[in-house]
Amino acid sequence: MKDIMMDIRHLKKYFNTPAGKLHAVDDVSVSLERGKTLGVVGESGCGKSTLGRTILCLNEPTEGEILFYGREKGSYGANLVTATKKERKLLRPKLQMIFQDPYSSLNGRMTVSQLIAEPLLVNRICKNRAEVDEKVVEVMETVGLARRLAMAYPHELDGGRRQRIGIARALVLKPEFIVCDEPVSALDVSIQAQILNLLMDLQEERGLTYLFITHDLSVVRHISDTIMVMYLGKCVEMAPADEIFSNPLHPYTKALLAAIPIPSVDSCHKRRELLQGEVTSPINPKPGCRFAARCPHARESCRSAKVPFTERTSGHYVACCQ
Repeated sequence: MKDIMMDIRHLKKYFNTPAGKLHAVDDVSVSLERGKTLGVVGESGCGKSTLGRTILCLNEPTEGEILFYGREKGSYGANLVTATKKERKLLRPKLQMIFQDPYSSLNGRMTVSQLIAEPLLVNRICKNRAEVDEKVVEVMETVGLARRLAMAYPHELDGGRRQRIGIARALVLKPEFIVCDEPVSALDVSIQAQILNLLMDLQEERGLTYLFITHDLSVVRHISDTIMVMYLGKCVEMAPADEIFSNPLHPYTKALLAAIPIPSVDSCHKRRELLQGEVTSPINPKPGCRFAARCPHARESCRSAKVPFTERTSGHYVACCQ
């Protein structure tokens, strides 16, 4: 039996614009298993980051439920959407986020030790300054930051070390769930591997649960147990990582996989899935499949009726009529 840590049901996040409501996240339902990684992929603007921020209630949800079940069931399990301000404050240490840009997400006027200590001070976790310093040193060693960098400022460090600060800030409160919002996209390839390996090691040691957001399919395959493909706020396909790569069912997923560069001379003869047509506007979208305008297999029913999200094989869900 699966140990579900977070259950997201019919989550929606709409933004008001002069032209109407922008459906950034539209009726997404997913369960996150404890100690596992759910990878979220899709092109820019599909709602990946908004989904992560809405799950943590950094963006207030428009509709839906976010049910969090802590390790100590009953002690701080709650529906984050309906939780009071006081209840959310108690839950905050258990739910953390690693932001995409390792520079703009850090206060340039604070040293490394001050940046890592800030969550402890805000949440009043420690009894005195000595305990704060002890926890800061401990988490710096955990993420591979040398003690000599404690008094350094972010601008004095490279991108890899800055991202380690972001990871340390998330870890210092000993969370159970972390949203990783493209944590390696701004880093060099060699540094990306170091950060990914660090995240995987920490998950194994601490039993962490990740929502890993990225547009790099090679990265998401390396770290994820399950992959969810998003298109214009909708989840169009979800399956175990190996299943997504070996047996993609949705035309959009097939196009994403076909776009992965292959380092081989023979790959130039490979037939690619090329997408035609215009991207549908996410503002006041019409009923039907939002990918229909670009789908080579679209029928009239795809454009007029709601496409159900159904289970084709065990654990493999897709929203497609073909």
